[in-house]
Amino acid sequence: MTQAQATHPAGGEQPPPSQDMVLAALQRCYDPCCRDKGISVVEMGLIEAIVIEGRQVRIDMVLTSGWCPFAMHLLTMIEQEVGILGGVAEVQVNIVWTPTWTPSRLAESARQKLTLPLEQLLPLRAARLTNPPTAPNPSMLHNQE
Repeated sequence: MTQAQATHPAGGEQPPPSQDMVLAALQRCYDPCCRDKGISVVEMGLIEAIVIEGRQVRIDMVLTSGWCPFAMHLLTMIEQEVGILGGVAEVQVNIVWTPTWTPSRLAESARQKLTLPLEQLLPLRAARLTNPPTAPNPSMLHNQE
């Protein structure tokens, strides 16, 4: 959980952030595995809920895997991005296990970015069919001393 400052430059408090403001901040958060493709945690379908109660923001998110090595990185990034929004005093990010993440949660924009065009795949398939891999020579698998 992160505590964030939420004061207006003139000294008064800012109003709480809107759902759209939080969603926009989450669009700037990336799983390191998808950053190069520009797929945010929102597009990946990781965000399950956004709850704004006054100046407190709670975000429930699912992970693609229970063994995600970047879970803490994601939590920290989300806390930082949402925490800098005006009107936010506290950010809490919870990992939830229900529902389970499946590829059906991907936004259409993420699907497009993760799909190789068929014209790129056909030559690879053709090369594989004309030059199938050979089985390794069993004698090469043993240490020869």
